[in-house]
Amino acid sequence: MGLALRWLGIAAVVTFCLGPIAWQVVTSVKPEAELVRLPPLLPDSPTGAHYVRVLTASSLGRDLMNSAIVATGTTALSIGLASLAAFGLARLPIGGKPLILGLILALSMFPPIATISPLYLLARAFGVRDTLLAVLLVHTTYALPFAIWVLTNFFRQVPVELYWAARVDGCSPLRALWSVILPPALPGVAVAALLVFIFSWNEFLYALTLTATDRSRTAPVAIALFPGLHEVPWGDLAAASLVVTAPIIVLAVIFQRHIVAGLTAGSVKG
Repeated sequence: MGLALRWLGIAAVVTFCLGPIAWQVVTSVKPEAELVRLPPLLPDSPTGAHYVRVLTASSLGRDLMNSAIVATGTTALSIGLASLAAFGLARLPIGGKPLILGLILALSMFPPIATISPLYLLARAFGVRDTLLAVLLVHTTYALPFAIWVLTNFFRQVPVELYWAARVDGCSPLRALWSVILPPALPGVAVAALLVFIFSWNEFLYALTLTATDRSRTAPVAIALFPGLHEVPWGDLAAASLVVTAPIIVLAVIFQRHIVAGLTAGSVKG
């Protein structure tokens, strides 16, 4: 009885998590005439017309490229800067580390809506509004405190003896970071990088406010602009949302070993 209840609970959780995705899949292959009609739950004659339309008759392909550029750049810049800051906070003799970490954590608590106005004015003042650079820099600003906090915890789990042994052997602090600290902390770095990438890939408010034309719009903003004046193209929206979600799923599958190792690091002590 207990085992049956356990499997029932697991099935309920899986259904709750994957149910919306399954519904999007079904909607994306339904013909137009069946989109607003139940039954049938499953389409009588599945169609790929919605995918063809969003990939060929819209700007989604360019929007996906914009999202890839922004998310990749944000991840690289955030992890690069965060690694240096986290290394200093984890291993270098710096005073007031708890206060610094507390301030960093406080910065990450500001809601985007509270900071979007000054960031918009700064982007316009520097002449970078409606560019990918503006979105990339703002995403990095928002993601950096989180990345520093996460990487600091992971770097602290690397035995300090490794760092001092490298210093005794003549390594500079930066060389010790690259050769000694980063390799064992790679699962944590992978987790932080993936979370930053997902945030940047899915972020909507900053991208909507800082962009105005198709040349710099990211995929979430493009999908939000899909609905027409008199009707909502549910099939196209479902197909576009699945196309935009696919890269994240692929990344999660490819790096699942590092993700699991990073999320469980430090949970078991020898």
